[in-house]
Amino acid sequence: MARYSVPSAQYSEMPKFIIEVMSLARAKKIKVIFFDVDGVMTDGNIYLLPNTAGGPPVEAKGFHAHDGVGISLARVGGLKVGIITRRSSETVAIRGRDLKLDYVEQGSMDKLATMLQILKRDGFSEKEACFVGDDIVDLPVMRHCGLSISVPNARKEVKEAAHYVTKCAGGEGAARDAVEYILRAQGRLKAVMEKYLSAHSGFAAGN
Repeated sequence: MARYSVPSAQYSEMPKFIIEVMSLARAKKIKVIFFDVDGVMTDGNIYLLPNTAGGPPVEAKGFHAHDGVGISLARVGGLKVGIITRRSSETVAIRGRDLKLDYVEQGSMDKLATMLQILKRDGFSEKEACFVGDDIVDLPVMRHCGLSISVPNARKEVKEAAHYVTKCAGGEGAARDAVEYILRAQGRLKAVMEKYLSAHSGFAAGN
């Protein structure tokens, strides 16, 4: 199996500008982007609320509006977008439907296997996939995708494994950063934003 992601010692010792060029080259090939949820799409806090119906606790999470727009930009730009997470939550399912995500994979105990299954089914190669993670359970999948991205609040091992670390923290616009990084590398960010604004003329008018 190909191993695209985690930089080798030789890679990490290269001058910073060369690493940036190599990472941008990887980003140019991306056609599908997957996100972890807790700590990436959220700040990592999990709120367990009492279930008035007497069932198990309701799991609540907070999502950032900037990330929602970022995923809309990805969709306008022709990128497939999905989430792969170990936990299962109706809150995540609702957010997935709200954002019209292409893939919502919850309860995945093997994120790599889940990603590979999706790629094979939909005709993508590993080098065309990006994964955005924050904890060590994300390392296996990050090692087998064309572009691995970390949030700045990730574990040290994950940041060291990433080709790019977002400016914003998880739950604070990190997903938007990841999408914009890819679209910018592909030379399409400005055009995609203009297309998005033209479809939402209220935003363009400042409303």
